[in-house]
Amino acid sequence: MRQFTLDKEKIAEDVINGKTESKSQTERRKVIEEPALWEYNFGLQDPNLQLPHGIIRDSTTPEKFEITEEQIRTLEEDGVVHIKGVFDKEWVEYLRSATAYQVEKPHFWAFAGTASKLYDYIQRNVWQTNRSFASFYYHSAVGHVLSQCGKTSEIRLSTDLLMVNPNKGFKWHQDNQNGPISWEEGIRFWITMDETPEDYGAPVYLKGSHSNNVVDEQAVFVDIESEGLEDFRNEQLEFKIMPGDMLIWHPRTIHKVDGPSDGIWTSYRRVLGGTAAKGGALYHDKRGSGGVLSDLGQHTLEDGEQLKSPYFPIVYPRFCKIEAEERDNGRVGRSPTDIASKFGGLITKASGERFSSFFQVLGSSGK
Repeated sequence: MRQFTLDKEKIAEDVINGKTESKSQTERRKVIEEPALWEYNFGLQDPNLQLPHGIIRDSTTPEKFEITEEQIRTLEEDGVVHIKGVFDKEWVEYLRSATAYQVEKPHFWAFAGTASKLYDYIQRNVWQTNRSFASFYYHSAVGHVLSQCGKTSEIRLSTDLLMVNPNKGFKWHQDNQNGPISWEEGIRFWITMDETPEDYGAPVYLKGSHSNNVVDEQAVFVDIESEGLEDFRNEQLEFKIMPGDMLIWHPRTIHKVDGPSDGIWTSYRRVLGGTAAKGGALYHDKRGSGGVLSDLGQHTLEDGEQLKSPYFPIVYPRFCKIEAEERDNGRVGRSPTDIASKFGGLITKASGERFSSFFQVLGSSGK
């Protein structure tokens, strides 16, 4: 098992015997080790976890969680809202167990992000391969919360990410890996499983920055000293999120997360996040832009068509059993041919500049 835990009894014994090392001598060790190449798995995975609250898989209707008009107004005005206690201890433990399984049995689709050391573990569209995460979307209150925030009667999952410990963090940026939808058709979310560390790891947002007309929509990295951002950079909102909380924001809201200066997380920062699509969203073919990286499935949707597909499953008001069966039968996935086709459009000067913007985001440690 690739996890490190402190032996508290041994530490206490060393203190008594005067064997403790100085802080400079003590080696900081990651809570998760990087997987070896041969440890990656392929295909569908199912931890077979029992759902909370007596929920019967693929049968029980989704749960609900009412939010207030004030919270909706905060999202519209500030571009971000912190909703506390959406998921109780049972749901948090369920997500932690699903995450532990995934980290212990890493999927091949996590290889690029994990090997690049962006995160200790990161996997896009984890719902496609891990049944426990799919069941979470089908049965939890996540769709109901997002529908209220987006003022929409339908929520589909555009793309999601399982993220464990973002190493050195991410500098000021806006999100453009939202799947094949437009800014206004999407809504970003985080579901947290851990308490925010005291000195780093708290998401920080520029209040109201989703309304800026300065940052190019293809940009990822944002220089907040740029002309036109004066009204936003001096109003920063920091969120000390707790297990079971949700952060919800507009994809254009500028934000950052600072990591430890040495990139070593000695505790967990586990998040299930992504982008939901509001009812009526259309499919936008983003080949030729960095946005294609969040749309690598082998579906047959064409530009301008309704976003209705098992690849972008409906989760509110209720999941679709036919779409769920497509996923369970292994017909929702990626193919090397399709990936090559979509990546082909990225080999341009403009796309190179966009990827340069992405890499400028990496390595935030309180700067």
